[in-house]
Amino acid sequence: MATALSRHVGGKGANQAVAAAQAGSATRLSARVGRDDGATWVLEFLRSAGVDIEVVTRDPDAPTGQAFITVADGGENAIVVVAGANQRLAADDARFAPTADERVLLAQFETSFDPLLAQFAASDTGRLRVLNAAPALLERSVLFEHCDVILVNETELACYARTSEVADSTAEVAAAARSLICRPQQTIIVTLGARGAVVVRARTATRIAGRSVRVVDTVGAGDCFCGVFAASLDQGLAVDAAAERANRAASIAVGRCGAAEAMPDRAEIDAIPATTPA
Repeated sequence: MATALSRHVGGKGANQAVAAAQAGSATRLSARVGRDDGATWVLEFLRSAGVDIEVVTRDPDAPTGQAFITVADGGENAIVVVAGANQRLAADDARFAPTADERVLLAQFETSFDPLLAQFAASDTGRLRVLNAAPALLERSVLFEHCDVILVNETELACYARTSEVADSTAEVAAAARSLICRPQQTIIVTLGARGAVVVRARTATRIAGRSVRVVDTVGAGDCFCGVFAASLDQGLAVDAAAERANRAASIAVGRCGAAEAMPDRAEIDAIPATTPA
């Protein structure tokens, strides 16, 4: 028996866009919603959070996507996603193409796949392509070769690395993560919840320590990491420093209820002293 029910703005794309905008970067969201009340509610929230929604389109024949989430007493969650209108994004819609001044392209797998493949494959080498490969869908790993940075959590890593589980040690996480590398200079970042994250390259692995905080709700924490990571790259931080900053931001988000509403702003993130990755 559940103890409560609440309704929040969310979805990976929305969460990550809000996190990036709140972290201080101009952020444009490409997505599709329905013509229902949920769409109006979500779009108003995104606009108020500073996200550019000019190319978010409305679908007359499909509902706005929803996620149904159970949260345990300790804050861990399980999620069922109904993508709705986002599964009807069109690969040939020119409105979704990044503009010349947009330096970081961030995507995830809660939309139709063809537009992602088209945009990542077409992007020039001057744009950083960041993929949050979630939810874990093995057939979509064909996109990995077109990415500069791939972000996964430990469950997703186990899926793509085709192993039953991934141990906690930096060496074992790195070994599994390297099986995802498709070309030189790629980076795999594995988020480990309260245990921090590991930044993995072909020859190096850097551990970012977790932060001890009171956990209220882990929903959206991974999205917070992804959005702030992308914003930090946009602001000129190197990959390791961007990941460390994203880890600080996620530690704030888990102390709050909700998803998009839980994203910290730039001042909150930067008020926490940075740590030196090991």
